Amino acid sequence: MEKGLFITFEGGEGAGKSTQCRRLKSALEEAGHDVVLTREPGGTAESEKIRDLLVQRDGGNWTPMAECLLFFAARQMHVEKLIKPSLAAGKIVICDRFTDSTIAYQGYGHGFDIPTIEQIARLSLGDFQPDLTFILDLPVAEGLARSLRQKEGAAGRENTEDRFEKLHMDFHEKLRAGFLDIARKAPSRCVIVDALQPVDDVYLMITQAVRESM
Repeated sequence: MEKGLFITFEGGEGAGKSTQCRRLKSALEEAGHDVVLTREPGGTAESEKIRDLLVQRDGGNWTPMAECLLFFAARQMHVEKLIKPSLAAGKIVICDRFTDSTIAYQGYGHGFDIPTIEQIARLSLGDFQPDLTFILDLPVAEGLARSLRQKEGAAGRENTEDRFEKLHMDFHEKLRAGFLDIARKAPSRCVIVDALQPVDDVYLMITQAVRESM
């Protein structure tokens, strides 16, 4: 592959993004591709430090603007230090969350001005965006139940990256509606996947869409 491919996974809590990211990485590597799997916030040493401030339950009580700027500070480092160099080398980059999550969580969910978020995105990233985005969709109650079960059972210890799961149900309903709205506005980039399907069916739909985009 001469030109890299940037694939992102989006959706609410418990949608199964991380599982599908890992499965897609394995499938693409078996097909002979060089694949980078990363996440947001995170992906670089600097961005992982910012992650702790944003997703830990005791990470801080940020104003909407401060929180948004932190996300994009982490993202700008991630894009410049990891994602763009990997794409330039012809690799496939799979990322668990990207700018769509900031628009959905901070914009639709928390009510922060979406045009302001989009302006910050342009200032920090220019016109850079994914080639293909999967939005894994499922009912809020099911997603939250899955997420909390996973985090309570992870390695037999408490997982404190639950700041967003602890928000009110109304927030998560707005979040789900936001992701679906984002997908409707960008149909050439976004693929909505019914995450209530069996995991293998979700995986097959994803791999078919990736093959068609390559």
